[in-house]
Amino acid sequence: MKNNGLKKNNRNKNIRNLEIFDTTLRDGEQTPEISFPINAKLEIANKLDELGVDVIEAGFPISSNGEFEAVKKIKQLNLNAKICGLSRCQKGDIDTVIDCDLDNIHLFIATSKLHREYKLKKSKEQILQIVSDSITYAKEHGLNVEFSAEDATRTELDYLTEVYTEAISSKTDYIDIPDTVGILTPKKMEYLIKNLTNKLNNKLNNKLNNNLSNTISNNPNNKNNNNLKMPNLSVHCHNDFGLAVANSLTAFEQGVSQVHCTINGIGERAGNTDLAELVSSLKFLYDDEDEQMTIRTNIKTELLYGISKLVSHYSNISIAPNKPLVGRNAFAHESGIHTHGVIENALTYEPIDPKKVGNKRRLVLGKHAGTHSIKLKLEEMGLIVGENLSNEQFEEIVIKIKALGDKGKLVLDADLRAIIKDVTSKVLKSKRVVNLEQLAVVTGINVIPTASVAVNIAGKRYKSSQMGVGPVDASLKALESVVGETVKAKLIEYTINAATGGSDAIADVTVKLENNKKIVTAKSTSEDVVHASVEAVIEGINRLLDESTID
Repeated sequence: MKNNGLKKNNRNKNIRNLEIFDTTLRDGEQTPEISFPINAKLEIANKLDELGVDVIEAGFPISSNGEFEAVKKIKQLNLNAKICGLSRCQKGDIDTVIDCDLDNIHLFIATSKLHREYKLKKSKEQILQIVSDSITYAKEHGLNVEFSAEDATRTELDYLTEVYTEAISSKTDYIDIPDTVGILTPKKMEYLIKNLTNKLNNKLNNKLNNNLSNTISNNPNNKNNNNLKMPNLSVHCHNDFGLAVANSLTAFEQGVSQVHCTINGIGERAGNTDLAELVSSLKFLYDDEDEQMTIRTNIKTELLYGISKLVSHYSNISIAPNKPLVGRNAFAHESGIHTHGVIENALTYEPIDPKKVGNKRRLVLGKHAGTHSIKLKLEEMGLIVGENLSNEQFEEIVIKIKALGDKGKLVLDADLRAIIKDVTSKVLKSKRVVNLEQLAVVTGINVIPTASVAVNIAGKRYKSSQMGVGPVDASLKALESVVGETVKAKLIEYTINAATGGSDAIADVTVKLENNKKIVTAKSTSEDVVHASVEAVIEGINRLLDESTID
């Protein structure tokens, strides 16, 4: 068996080269409900080439006129990557690949007993002949051939060996081992490749010896099949049990020189080997000082996040937030303990710098957020505690963030800006005369909206209930009835905005109040619009009572 690019470098470490065969535009497009228009295919192909994949399987040309045109146009881009077309082991399919002006073809035929009996309805011998005829025909037309025995991992090992031996005898350049329904485990993958390659080597050696004997005895000038050798090995893993990446890594460990992948792991059913996860694992987990090998692919890992987003856009399949490496939470931190560690040294809670895969770090604010992460986030917005933000204001911001988190809300940047604006515009707690202690609202269909409020005014508690045309109106009337003796405030303007989108958006309420020709503007934020409205008016009242307040 060939050494698949294995050699020693000056530091006595093995160097392994791995080719990446990307099938996003073929197997990836076979994902249910995905159909890439030609312009999308061209853009994705360009980005795959920039990424550094070795082979782009551009499509299945015979499947439709549109597919034929797309494959042909991708070939015309003159990319660095090899452009490959999928083909059944049928003359018409092969001719269509040739008509696309391709140099590379991926031939396949099913070999398992299930497929032989129920799909192909052909004997073992018939399939062997088809394999030989198809590869020979493709080679005669100048194509580089990769041959796949579909459902190889459920094919009897002895027969699978016969199939691949026939493919090798017909001069295929690659033999690919598809785990078509994703039933292998890493241990089974290891067993399969070890035993298959041993059997193939034995078969080839026997065949070579027989050919040499026949050549010498019959025709010394006949050199056909005298140069049989093991071609490059490849694997194509499906993710039905979530093991595609693990199985592909095991195959690499066992000596394969090429792996089939897709961006975001898209593909039939549960998808295929995820390119980002495979390549990043090889680069960041295998290739280090403790391992005895250096692994080379042509992939520029810093471009992984960008192409992941591009394929997500065209496929209309969102990237899971917790997707390794490219998900929005892959390098996100909320827990106070974690964020503190990350702020001091990111490697405390991150395996790699997110920039290495094109992603970025996020410190998320929620109920688990610590003061370190909140301070850092505020500093990013230009607010420094002790300089332009008081300790009291900082504490109130922390309380508001955690209160929202306790209600299941993630505090986005827009939410935080609204909270900051709210807190920094408020009268300091030490100067507040009026404070809300309780608010209850009853409203609904065929029910007159009624609100009850309890406020603390200069240390004394006052309560009132009022009805109104809506819950906000009822609440403000109840508030007016208890503070009217303290300050006669007229509401002259009321504005409400949503700080963020969604049904759980933070309500951002701004009011203008007037008393004795003094006009103040006040605001408040809350996930409850009634609460925000009452707090905004109370803030305005405190500003009217605060002699130092000038609007």
